Amino acid sequence: MRRTATVPPRGRRRRSLLGLAAWLCGLFFFVPVAWMVLTSFHRETDTAANPPDLGAPLTLHGYREFFGAGGGASPWPPLINSLTASVVATLLVLTLAVPAAYALAVKPVRRWSDVLFFFLSTKMLPVVAGLLPLYLVAQKAGMLDNIWLLIILYASMNLPIAVWMMRSFLAEIPVEILEAAAIDGAGLPTTLLRIVAPLALPGIAATGLISFIFSWNELLFARVLTGVVAGTAPVFLTGFVTSQGLFLAKVCAAATVISLPVLAAGFAAQDKLVEGLSLGAVK
Repeated sequence: MRRTATVPPRGRRRRSLLGLAAWLCGLFFFVPVAWMVLTSFHRETDTAANPPDLGAPLTLHGYREFFGAGGGASPWPPLINSLTASVVATLLVLTLAVPAAYALAVKPVRRWSDVLFFFLSTKMLPVVAGLLPLYLVAQKAGMLDNIWLLIILYASMNLPIAVWMMRSFLAEIPVEILEAAAIDGAGLPTTLLRIVAPLALPGIAATGLISFIFSWNELLFARVLTGVVAGTAPVFLTGFVTSQGLFLAKVCAAATVISLPVLAAGFAAQDKLVEGLSLGAVK
């Protein structure tokens, strides 16, 4: 007769507390987003009510104002700039990070952990500390208000963490597969494209998504180094905070629209993201 394992009361209480804590953490992050989306469908007079009227009539007035129905600036150029800078920078990061991580994982150099620490140490410098030198260099090079300047900066900012992540993913690939490919005459480009890339696809997806999110949400460099031509979506969002007041419905509508590409990318890659983030977790 098969016996079923029983969980002691202490273990059940611990699981219940952990489950309750997880639900509270989830609500802590979900409630502000839900409030933002709900507020975006209200009128400005309803959003200014104190306390907020959650049952106010829903309308698309905030979204019409965001897309320029009231005569304001069009959001499409900043959205296209953000998409261009984020996608191109992410592709550039993956193109450089995968070979570098492959070299550190499959054929590691001496003291490879120090090499990885050097990569991450570049992230320890406060961004504001490098803002003035970057501004002066961009001014001398004539690259202010240029989308390619943002692409180079975003790729440089995300490359260290991408190499660190990809190294842990590629270390899980069995060396025997790579040795068999070398015996069959596969060169390095063939090995990377036809063997390493398919096996590490979840890790590549996770790294690419994180790089895309960091690039899409970046504000400081875009605010200081761009103007009218290369302004990004976060910069466009800050333009709704004016001396005339804070129009919550329009701001929430703008924030919702600007958040959609990141949410869509995360939803589309959620399976690969979970698989990729857990790929290098178990040794």
